[in-house]
Amino acid sequence: MTTVGLDIGGANIKAADEGGHAVSRVFAIWREPEKLSDEIAALLRLFPQPSRVAVTMTAELADCFTTKSEGVRFILDAVDTCVRNINDRSPAEIDVWSTEGRFLSTDNARDRCQKVAAANWHALATWSGRLVPTGSAVLMDIGTTTTDIIPLHNGRPIPMGLTDVGRLQSGELSYSGARRTPICAIAHSVPLQGGYCSIAAEVFATTLDVYLLTGNIADDEHDRDTANGKPATKSAAYDRLVRMLCCDRDEVTLDEAVQIARFLADVQRQRLAGSFERVAQRLPDSCQQVILSGSGLFLAHRIAYENRHTANARVISLSDQLSPSVATAACAYAVAQMSAGVHG
Repeated sequence: MTTVGLDIGGANIKAADEGGHAVSRVFAIWREPEKLSDEIAALLRLFPQPSRVAVTMTAELADCFTTKSEGVRFILDAVDTCVRNINDRSPAEIDVWSTEGRFLSTDNARDRCQKVAAANWHALATWSGRLVPTGSAVLMDIGTTTTDIIPLHNGRPIPMGLTDVGRLQSGELSYSGARRTPICAIAHSVPLQGGYCSIAAEVFATTLDVYLLTGNIADDEHDRDTANGKPATKSAAYDRLVRMLCCDRDEVTLDEAVQIARFLADVQRQRLAGSFERVAQRLPDSCQQVILSGSGLFLAHRIAYENRHTANARVISLSDQLSPSVATAACAYAVAQMSAGVHG
């Protein structure tokens, strides 16, 4: 009896079972929404045939959907379809996480779209509460696209916002991540050759290129999920980053590009640190523990260690506690764990 969790995002789909096997795949739903069911099915086939599938999502915000409710229903239909196709005689049961702190059936979820839309952060925070059952804590998950900063008290999430817009207003959600954020969303100008240079309002480069150049993300020749479709390597990142200055490598040296990348990394860190401070200062008492997850763990660690509220807190890295693959697919792992616990 296997429970597999699915975290269906707009740019990535992540799956994990309760035993800690986790897989993440790039899938831009806005380009080919009709292929979503096939992508989910391909992921589920990487696990022993599940008896239960636990679902959470953020892909409903993709602009291929007119409304989030339309997106939620489309995603649930895709999950239903692929689960039936894998085993039509005995299809897996499906649980859908809601910000009410419980699982819903797919039929109930279709009637409560606003409660299941963008609920993955809530699932992770609810499960993470088991790691910090007493006192105040903060969960920080830095992904490829966004950052979630969730306050916890006595093992329960205590957010100010439950929707994307409410969380953006409270600082609990920042649309800034470690790979997909356009450089022009980080800064308007960068240091260059003794002065400052404005940058193009174009998606020539993203934060992936920043962290390839700083060495925080390792080269991957096979990864083409980049701004120009060329490899995720330091050399290719050099070309992408200097194009933000309307330049090429004949005009800007590699050393200059690395200095620009360090500047951009510092700006992003300071902005996320500001959101972290807003959330941490609202805790009902001193922060005793910090839980870190996501593909941007290297950035989360520094923010937690530098903040006055958490400098002396115990840091729990899900990468160390579980594995790097689970830390990246933490929301999928959370719903798998909780669903298995409910029905185990």
